[in-house]
Amino acid sequence: MSVSTMELGGRIPLSMVVIRPAKLFDMPDIVRIERVSFREQYPRGVFLVFLENNPDTFLVAEYHGKVIGYVMAYLRPDLEGHIMSIAVDPAYRGNGIGSALLSEAIERLIKKGARYIGLEVRVSNEKAIKLYERFGFRRIKRIIGYYADGEDAYYMLMPADEWGGRN
Repeated sequence: MSVSTMELGGRIPLSMVVIRPAKLFDMPDIVRIERVSFREQYPRGVFLVFLENNPDTFLVAEYHGKVIGYVMAYLRPDLEGHIMSIAVDPAYRGNGIGSALLSEAIERLIKKGARYIGLEVRVSNEKAIKLYERFGFRRIKRIIGYYADGEDAYYMLMPADEWGGRN
């Protein structure tokens, strides 16, 4: 068995990562990444329905043919783009993959007519909060008991006209 660069703690060049729409055959990797990334997980069926309804804003990051991250985003009827979920395989974090996924999702939502981009994030997830703030998201409100374990969430929002292609 060979040892990958990531197992040795190496960095991967972001230029070698392809951001593309998710496909049905990506589901096992997407579900695996979600399972190792979150305490609460969506049932597999949610991913399948989301893919069917939002094929242009359900994206994956692929490196050497392997899915290493995903983002699920959609445009609500009120023209708020919403980031439903974003995760990167723990072995590949710290390489800018989450930023690349978020940036592409925002670009696609704005092209679809989003006036704002919103999301919820655990109040304890300081790393994600910093990423979102770097992208221009602001904490709008605290949602008490949002998660099943009772933890609160921040609802964060970014006006689309403030998007400058950051990542």
